[in-house]
Amino acid sequence: MLIPHRFSIGPTDAEIAMLQWGESGKPPALLVHGTGFVADVWDEVARELASTYTVYALDRRGHGASHKPSSYQFLDFAEDIRRVIEALDLRDVYGIGHSAGATDLLLAAKLLPGRFTRLFVVEPTAMDPRAARAGSLDEDSIARVEGALRRRAEFDSADAVFERYRTSPTFTDWTEASLRAYVRHGFVPLGDGRVRLCCTPEIEAAMLRPIYEAMAQVYVGDIRGNPFGSLAEIDCPVRVATNAKSGPVYKVMAARAVSLIPGVSTMVFEGAGHCVAQEMPAAVVKAVREFAR
Repeated sequence: MLIPHRFSIGPTDAEIAMLQWGESGKPPALLVHGTGFVADVWDEVARELASTYTVYALDRRGHGASHKPSSYQFLDFAEDIRRVIEALDLRDVYGIGHSAGATDLLLAAKLLPGRFTRLFVVEPTAMDPRAARAGSLDEDSIARVEGALRRRAEFDSADAVFERYRTSPTFTDWTEASLRAYVRHGFVPLGDGRVRLCCTPEIEAAMLRPIYEAMAQVYVGDIRGNPFGSLAEIDCPVRVATNAKSGPVYKVMAARAVSLIPGVSTMVFEGAGHCVAQEMPAAVVKAVREFAR
């Protein structure tokens, strides 16, 4: 089995944890996970792609072994992608992302013109700034964001996490390898056998606030403004994938992204839920390779 090389970039207080599968010197592919997960959940996809690419993945800020700052706006994550690509001096990058991680790549394309050769994104989180609404989140959305604070953060053991998550609707269709990778690397040992989520409930809630604002078309950004208009300036081919069994809101947001991105193409993963790369990794590898052709 191909074992990824672990390293990090950046200073201690802004460290981004990285994985690399395969030897350097091949065209680079950069994989970016969605909210709540870690780079390791790409392992089954990455090991297959490593025959053609030098494959990199990162723990997004707030996740895994990466830094845990206070700001989790969309542009913060995009800036982290820029840091990674510039630190590694990657060019002609094939960006492959899922959910909010897909959004990181789409927004980073504006920050790094000419660096991406193509982007394959699965159900990106997106709003259409041309149809932005005034106001803020409704009570139901606020309750969903705050619901993350009630997520169980500590377990008696990694095995206890696996058994609990194996029957959770979120993870029921994941491959065993993908779920074990998440349990192993998405939790930190506490020294007494117990484990704790790396992406704590407090961090996840902070991430979810702008995501739900984007869903509701009320996201305004921060002092840097709303970045979603930049999707119209992406300068490389983009394929937006949706998953037949995922929730309606993911398809709505993907359609918004498609309406903004020039020359975009689309596809559907039949029989897949939102986390298709962890449910049907072979199908994702096939689709990624087909788009490269």
